[in-house]
Amino acid sequence: MIDGHGDDLWRFGHPIRANFSSNVFSQVDLTPLKRHLAARLDAIGNYPEPEPYTLERAIAAREGIPSGAVCVTNGATEAIYLTALAFCGSRSQILHPTFSEYGDACRIHGHDIVQENSNLVWLCNPNNPTGSVLSKKRVQEMIAGKRKTYIIDQSYGFFALADQLTAAEGVAAGNTLQLHSMTKRFAMPGLRLGYVTGAPQLMERIRKVRMPWSVNALAIEAGLYLTEHPDTAPIDLPALLDEAQRLRRALDSIPGISVQTTDTHFMLCHILKGSAADLKQWLAREKGVLIRDASNFEGLGSGHFRIAAQTREENDLLITAIEEYVKR
Repeated sequence: MIDGHGDDLWRFGHPIRANFSSNVFSQVDLTPLKRHLAARLDAIGNYPEPEPYTLERAIAAREGIPSGAVCVTNGATEAIYLTALAFCGSRSQILHPTFSEYGDACRIHGHDIVQENSNLVWLCNPNNPTGSVLSKKRVQEMIAGKRKTYIIDQSYGFFALADQLTAAEGVAAGNTLQLHSMTKRFAMPGLRLGYVTGAPQLMERIRKVRMPWSVNALAIEAGLYLTEHPDTAPIDLPALLDEAQRLRRALDSIPGISVQTTDTHFMLCHILKGSAADLKQWLAREKGVLIRDASNFEGLGSGHFRIAAQTREENDLLITAIEEYVKR
């Protein structure tokens, strides 16, 4: 799905004034991190650790888990593909609609994708693209049987107020791998930094198929800094979620547009007439606004699109632009 992701800003020659196409909240101040990385630029002159041992130990200490229960990856996406490779040939259940990379990774590595009698279950929580969150109690009930291995992608966990399974709880369960993303929390998708947590015996399977030097030196430096300074790039989450709900209600009130309820800052929308692809092109061309055409998520149709709340001013720009589009 290389060409089907959000944030395809690189495709557009004309200026984009407001980018709603990825689930990264762009209004964060990364000045302290940038200053730190600028002072560490000499690191690019040497190979990084072949596996990011130092960062894994730092994350493990913060999460209260053994260092062998952490595997740092080149973004959460590498974690998805490594997991599919480590469990190649499995019978995988994927709960749709959800992030398409699970299915892509499973197909590449010979999984049978089934809806019953699976031994591997892929769960995105909060779910992309719907923004829905399964309660911690429900997740605990799912994994309690221990008959299956659960891969729980918590890349957007920071952006929901509901309690979620902690890394320590996932490790203790013994049958759970959790995917985490520093990219999303700290709005640095260009650096590609994520990690997997799980019981050491599961993590050993991941490590056996990991390519050496997959995480670059500056990404490791960023991870170490952010682990030590977790309050970098503060986000007022309650305010962001309140603004997301205001945006959802405003869009849902536009005739011809429906918006699903959401538990986080992004949401799944549907245009009843025409296609999301046409809407996307018109918004980019005429208004400098970029949305995510979600029609290529399995189980969705040509009218589905996804947006992530940004500033109030940018959100108002989107509302006005879509109102104009449907009235044409």
